[in-house]
Amino acid sequence: MARVLVVDDSIAVRKMIERTLETKGFEVLAASSGAEAMERLGSARPDLVICDIVMPDVDGYRICEFVRAHPALSETPVLLLSGMVNNAVLERAAEVCSGDILRKPFTADNLARKVDELLTLRAHGAAPGPGAEMVAPPKLKSTLTELAALSGVRLVALVDREGFLIETAGEVGEAAEMTGALAARLVESAEGIGRDMERGALSSMILGYEDGMVLLHRAGTAATLAVVLREESALGTVRDCVKRSLSELFRPV
Repeated sequence: MARVLVVDDSIAVRKMIERTLETKGFEVLAASSGAEAMERLGSARPDLVICDIVMPDVDGYRICEFVRAHPALSETPVLLLSGMVNNAVLERAAEVCSGDILRKPFTADNLARKVDELLTLRAHGAAPGPGAEMVAPPKLKSTLTELAALSGVRLVALVDREGFLIETAGEVGEAAEMTGALAARLVESAEGIGRDMERGALSSMILGYEDGMVLLHRAGTAATLAVVLREESALGTVRDCVKRSLSELFRPV
C-alpha cells in the first residue's frame, strides 16, 4: 500500500484529498503546515508528497527542496497544488524539481490520475530527484520560435497537463488555445491506454487530419509539446528537431 503525505493549511482541502485517496486504497498522512511536514517526512517516509505551494510558514517549494536534499527521500515525487499556474510558478517548480503541478480547484478524478502517474513514474525509476528533467525557461521562447520557423510548421505550443498554454510560437490565437485543449485530451487518452496495456507513459503521438498533422511529444513530466504541421512531408525533419530541442530544454540538473 502506497503512503501519501498531504500538506495543506486548509482542512477542507486535506479532507477532500484524504477521502479521495483512501477510497483508492492509499495510506494517507496529513500535515497542516510546512514545518509539521518537515518534522514528519523523515520518519513517515512517504511514497508521494502532495503539497500546497502557498502556506503561512514554509511554502511548497521549500518542501520540495527539503525532500530533494534528504538522503532517504530524494527520489520521492512531490505534487504541488496551486490556484495559479503561470510561467513564474512553472519555472520555480522546475527549479525545485517538483513531480507535477495540480491547479486548484481540482476534481477527485484529476487528483487520482496525477497520483497514479507520479507513482508509476517512480516505480519505473523516473521519479524526480537529483538529475531529474528540468525545463530551461530563458531558452523556451527562442526554441519554440525556431521550431515554428521550420518549413511546413504552422504552430508550436507547450501545454500543461490540463491543456493550458505555457508558451507558443507561430500562428497563435484561437488555433493555439484549441491545440492546447486537444493535446491534453489526447495525452490523457493515450496514457490511459498505455496504463491498461502496461506500456508506461506516452512518449509521442501523431494525429493526421484533412489538411495537416499534429505531433505531440512528452516534455518532462508536466508538459506536452504540440507541433501543428501544414504538410505531412515535413514530419521527419520536424520530429528530429523536436527531439533535439527537448533534449536541450529538459536536461539533467
